[in-house]
Amino acid sequence: MSRKITIHKYEGNTQWSVEVEDSYGTEHHLGYYTWLNDEEIEKRAKLIWSNEVKPKEDLLGDAIAECIQSDIDRGVEPSLD
Repeated sequence: MSRKITIHKYEGNTQWSVEVEDSYGTEHHLGYYTWLNDEEIEKRAKLIWSNEVKPKEDLLGDAIAECIQSDIDRGVEPSLD
């Protein structure tokens, strides 16, 4: 996965929203800005990227999600009982 900085402004809004994504796909919201300071955004993004931590795997949660999806694919009402 790649690292990226996303800057967007919704129509009619007066503020920019800035988000940074690390190489593991974790999104970090830097905040809302009325004006953009490229150097500050780049500095904060590099700080996040230099402290990346691989997220822990949720093996049980993933297994349960796969079972539920399997039931849905077979046309069976999923049940966690």
